[in-house]
Amino acid sequence: MHASKPTVWPLLWVPTGYFTMALGYVMLTSVTAIMFKNLGMDNGKAAEYSSLLILAYTIKPLFAPFVEMYRTKKFFVLCAQTMLGLGFIGIALVMALPNYMTILMALFWAMSFIGATQDIASDGVYVTSLDSRAQSLYCGIQSLSWNVGPIVAAGGMVYLSGWLHVNMFHHDAAVFGPDWIESWRIIFFLVGGLTVLMALWHARFMPDGARAENTPASARAVGHFLADSFVTLFQKRGVWRMIAFAFLFRLSIGFLEKIGPFFMVDPAAKGGLGLSNEKLGVIYGTYGLAAVLLGSLLGGWYVAKKGLKPTLFVLCCAVNIPNVTFLIMAIYLPTNLYLITAGVMIEKFFYGFGAVGFMIYLMQQLAPGKYTTTHYAFGTGIMGLCGLVTGAVSGHLQVSMGYVSYFIFVMVATIPSFIATWCAPFYIDEAASDDPKGAQAVPA
Repeated sequence: MHASKPTVWPLLWVPTGYFTMALGYVMLTSVTAIMFKNLGMDNGKAAEYSSLLILAYTIKPLFAPFVEMYRTKKFFVLCAQTMLGLGFIGIALVMALPNYMTILMALFWAMSFIGATQDIASDGVYVTSLDSRAQSLYCGIQSLSWNVGPIVAAGGMVYLSGWLHVNMFHHDAAVFGPDWIESWRIIFFLVGGLTVLMALWHARFMPDGARAENTPASARAVGHFLADSFVTLFQKRGVWRMIAFAFLFRLSIGFLEKIGPFFMVDPAAKGGLGLSNEKLGVIYGTYGLAAVLLGSLLGGWYVAKKGLKPTLFVLCCAVNIPNVTFLIMAIYLPTNLYLITAGVMIEKFFYGFGAVGFMIYLMQQLAPGKYTTTHYAFGTGIMGLCGLVTGAVSGHLQVSMGYVSYFIFVMVATIPSFIATWCAPFYIDEAASDDPKGAQAVPA
């Protein structure tokens, strides 16, 4: 792969590029669940509809080669961001129509594929515009910038929706239904305008990106490329145990991801904590995210010091066992905001601490070989598939079981995670995996 020479200082486009990626992703796959809940959907439908929007991000390795074939990566970034911005504005306009939900879901569905294309192209600009030294230098800024997206979307926008609902439109925050449309329309206008502004900024400051050396020249070549990458993937020793690990490691998190916020905003009569959108935005978008970031930093340090193989099971425990905090809160229904925040921070901190093991395992064990990038994307796609499946059924399970029984079920769902982690194969030496030549020596 040839790195194109950056035309501008990377700090002018790396932070904004990854912030915009995260903003779109979190709005489509997470914030929509809260919006559906506010509009009066039951937990089953709200979780299912928002989870289905993860599909495009799950299968993006299948259409990623097409982005390499035409024009420049910057062209795709600008098109995707402009279309996303106009799409969010379109959603705000559509919500003013009677019987808007069918059109709304069609727009969300189309936008999820546009958002996935933005991710592919933005990553491509980063990888091909910066040399390996610059990539390492800006990696921390890249990660930090991406994590600002959830602060703005899941924190700021959710908070603002509740504030507008109560203070501008003078509605009762505890009552879910059509009255929430007005505040959410403003939110989507704001997000749409911000995304279009980011597109205009990147039109001025983002470099074009370079083509990879093995870029497919035609749709037929793309087919051969994908076919060969899949064949070589399934020739690896222990690949099915690796796939099982990729699917099951975060199983309980998938069941908790949509239901946790629902539990926070549902009234006590339904077994929830009865928090407002403002309080939910602060807890999840600020304190919860800060806990994830701190946990991730410490988890990365822990793995770097001890090595992945001796720590992977500990990391799995860190991801799954702290989920018991939600069961405890469902049993006792605390009203003290500090206790609730502490429970969420404990779960998020240990999730961040343990989740680094998943990503490092994919990089060191599943990805290395002829198609490192594609195989890594396949692994993250399996992770996305887990989130899609668990998220789609989680709301229906919770409605039928109630919160206490559901959170017990979530704890039981950790057992397959431990089994998959215990059986995960290690074929590549961790030191060799840092060597590009050693990374090619994948047993077939």
